[in-house]
Amino acid sequence: MQAGDRAAFATMYDQYAGALFGIVSKIIKDEAIAEDVLQDAFIKIWKNILRFDASKGSFFTWMLNISRNTAIDKLRKLKNEGKYEIQTADNIVDIAVGNQINQNINQIGLKEMVNKLAPEHRLMVEYIYFNGYTHQEVSEELGIPLGTVKTRIRKALIDLRKVFATILTSILFWI
Repeated sequence: MQAGDRAAFATMYDQYAGALFGIVSKIIKDEAIAEDVLQDAFIKIWKNILRFDASKGSFFTWMLNISRNTAIDKLRKLKNEGKYEIQTADNIVDIAVGNQINQNINQIGLKEMVNKLAPEHRLMVEYIYFNGYTHQEVSEELGIPLGTVKTRIRKALIDLRKVFATILTSILFWI
C-alpha cells in the first residue's frame, strides 16, 4: 500500500472494512452516514499511508484511530448543525444491522469490570471509551487538567489489564 498499490488497498479494505464499520456505527447510528464516514476514513488511510509507523502500534490500531476520529468529527459536525444528538451511556441502544452484531458491553461483563474501578477512573473510561469523548473534551467537561485526565485513564487501563489477565488465567486453568 505504501508503494501506491491499489490491489493491496483493495485487499486491505476487504479484510478490515467490516471491523472498522462496526467501530464507526457505534458512534454514528445512522447506517447511511456511517457508510459515508467509513469511506472518508479509507480515503484518509490511503492518503496518509506513508505516515503509518509500525513502531508506534499495529496497522489495525492506526486505521481504527483514523476511523474513530473521522466518525467523532462527523458526529460533532452533525451535532453543531442540529442534525444529530451525541450518544451517551443513557441513550445508546444496540442494534444488529445486516451481518454486523453490536454487542452490549453488559453482555460480556465489561461494565461490571469497569464498575470495580476507582470512581475517578471509572468516570474517565465511561467518558472516553463508552461515550466517545476526547481527553480534551473530558478535561473541559469536568473542569480538570488535561494531564489529570490522561493519568487517570492510563491508571484505569492498567487496572483493567490486570483484571483481564486474572480472568484469562482462570479460563486457561479450566481449559
